[in-house]
Amino acid sequence: MKRKHFIYSGSLAALSLLPLSSWALATGNKRPAIGKRKFNSPAIEAVIEEIKQNVSDTELAALFENCFPNTLDTTVDFEVKDGIPDTYVITGDIDAMWLRDSSAQVNPYIPFCIKDEKLSLMIEGLIRRHNRCILLDPYANAFYKDENKVSEWKNDKTEMKRGVHERKYELDSLCYPIRLAYRYWKATGNNQPFNTEWLNAMKLAVETMRAQQRKNNKGPYSFQRNGGAKTDTLTNNGYGPDVKPVGMICSAFRNSDDACTYLFNIPENLFAVVVLRYLAEMVTALHSSEADFSKECLALADEVEQAVKEHGTITHGKFNKMYVYECDGMGNSLLMDDAGIPGLISIPYLGYGTTADEHYINSRSFALSPANPYFYKSEKFEGTGSPHLAWKNADMIWPLGIIMRALTSTRHEEIKKCLAMLKACHAGTGFMHEGFNKNNAADFTRHWFAWANTLFGELILDIYHKNRSLLQQ
Repeated sequence: MKRKHFIYSGSLAALSLLPLSSWALATGNKRPAIGKRKFNSPAIEAVIEEIKQNVSDTELAALFENCFPNTLDTTVDFEVKDGIPDTYVITGDIDAMWLRDSSAQVNPYIPFCIKDEKLSLMIEGLIRRHNRCILLDPYANAFYKDENKVSEWKNDKTEMKRGVHERKYELDSLCYPIRLAYRYWKATGNNQPFNTEWLNAMKLAVETMRAQQRKNNKGPYSFQRNGGAKTDTLTNNGYGPDVKPVGMICSAFRNSDDACTYLFNIPENLFAVVVLRYLAEMVTALHSSEADFSKECLALADEVEQAVKEHGTITHGKFNKMYVYECDGMGNSLLMDDAGIPGLISIPYLGYGTTADEHYINSRSFALSPANPYFYKSEKFEGTGSPHLAWKNADMIWPLGIIMRALTSTRHEEIKKCLAMLKACHAGTGFMHEGFNKNNAADFTRHWFAWANTLFGELILDIYHKNRSLLQQ
């Protein structure tokens, strides 16, 4: 079933009548009973208790306790087969594993692997499953645990294989598993999952990126879906809008699973620059005989970065030098930001540049202003949304966007403002959601969205380590 059709509607109609201050009474501990949790980690439980003791606001502490372990509590399917770990992680309300979401969901747990061997094995198992998924189909964005399962999208006009849930090619779906592997390797020193299978998957990922530079032709991938929203299919006989081959990598769909307006998505291309350099470092250290592949990764990263500088930036009349969201290399560009990650605001979070870079500062100012068509504001809330929810309501703010704004902020007052909005938007559920109406937080989508929950936990941990006093006010 499509992600955008999972709406927790009317959901809390009664709660919508309550003042915001009353929602704290409905929060409390919303975690599953211990015996019903999918995965238990002593290291994660210990940090939950530590944070709770250092957060003076009881509601904020309760939100952290609910949200941070939500991926482990509800979405992880972990087992060991013949001594090899295998992990399948769903997004929450859909029984399928997105390469992007699953990587992002476990990302905040990586630093704790050194204290918890089972947690480390769980993430190793996810890396190994990602390898198999990429080898099965590098153009697919979501997969089933059962590798023989036939998708409900089997009639899409593309090459659908068993075990693939959806085949929307998104550049970041190849980037996220590389980031996960790199961060895990750096944190643990565990080389076990980075075997020949991993190397082959990485070579296929880079080969796919090269093909999607579309230098000589449109490449092997096309996609069309009959019926539904126009953002669920590609124009131009399934290849999407034409581009001029300038060195960037095409992405047919965004991280929201919506079709791109122009196929060079700038945040995703900058993310690719980062992970290609990560990959080169790993290959050099772990597969010394593959020097040519390592050089290929670095060369591609340099080429994409230069192309972004030449074609993915503009000088805006108000915001000066900034990144565009998408472009086609022929002079056409899209000025907007999407709360999904990668987005303009998340560029330094994903490892490219710093929050002090001129292009980033100006892009951030644009994204958090009315100039961004997906920035919404009311008396109580403000934040970025996404065209992904425009079919429901044009005023839906995404908690992911508020969280990312705080994670990339250098100003204490801005971080405090984001925390206040996050406290006020859970609508008594004790969890984050996909989007909520700027005028009524009880009107929200996705009651069970583990990525937003876990990222909220990552934010609290980040504040705890960098600005602990903010949590004690």
